[in-house]
Amino acid sequence: MRQDQLDGLVTFVAVAETRGFSAAAVRLGVSPSAVSQAVRLLEKRVGVPLFNRTTRSVNLTEAGARFLERIGPAVQELALASEELSDSAERPSGLLRLTVSRGAYLWVLQPVLGAFLRAYPQIDLEVSIDNTLVDIVGQGFDAGIRFGGMVERDMVGMRVGPPMANCIVAAPRYLAERGTPVHPRELLAHDCIGFRFASSGQLERWEFEKNGEAMTLAVSGRLVMNDVALMLDAAVDGIGIANLIGSFTERHIVEGRLVQLLADWTTPLPDLALYYPDRKRVPPKLRVLIDWLRSTTSCL
Repeated sequence: MRQDQLDGLVTFVAVAETRGFSAAAVRLGVSPSAVSQAVRLLEKRVGVPLFNRTTRSVNLTEAGARFLERIGPAVQELALASEELSDSAERPSGLLRLTVSRGAYLWVLQPVLGAFLRAYPQIDLEVSIDNTLVDIVGQGFDAGIRFGGMVERDMVGMRVGPPMANCIVAAPRYLAERGTPVHPRELLAHDCIGFRFASSGQLERWEFEKNGEAMTLAVSGRLVMNDVALMLDAAVDGIGIANLIGSFTERHIVEGRLVQLLADWTTPLPDLALYYPDRKRVPPKLRVLIDWLRSTTSCL
């Protein structure tokens, strides 16, 4: 076997898995032009096109799919062997890319971020805030954090962060002007700050439960948003009643900027989960983050 027969194979697998030259470049830590050049040279060497390229997509040709099926496992084994050798020689290092919802950042990552980076100076962290469900493989992320119900079944997931429940809040000024609801149905006569899901476009319905009685309400109001931090600001400003997560509002309640309503009707929320592709081995840079979250938060 000639040495040049192995050139470009890792790049080819990265492009095939991410379905894009830019995403593959991010995963490999090189420029998109370097990825494109490596694939062109590989295609020239094997004598057939491996990808069908358009301005919007990159897909494997039939020959490319066969090639990936044959070499993919071997390339993965080579990468794992290299990582294992690195593990024994030095501390975890490299770029760790995470996609997280804003809430997940505020409740899980932000409290531990500074200490984690100080503990692992050789790890660079890139955090992308996105409330939609992202294809972490296709976009070159190492892991994501979302509510557990959003995680796809082919991912490995672990619960992170404390248990959470919803919290209905309003500013004292709003309540002084509009009155204080004492039953969930009274919310239908109030200005409620709506949350629209970016992924589905649907408005969130508010759920309540007390002594076995459960109800779901389609509340309404003059303001709809898709960012929980901005909803919190709007509630503090007295614009309306908001349905937020308790840990997010606790400080504002203690300091008197917000008042909790209908506390005996609160319902538990799905746990947040850190998830990543189902691979034979977790990269060391991700493993230390998982261990850090387990040791510094009340996760299982």
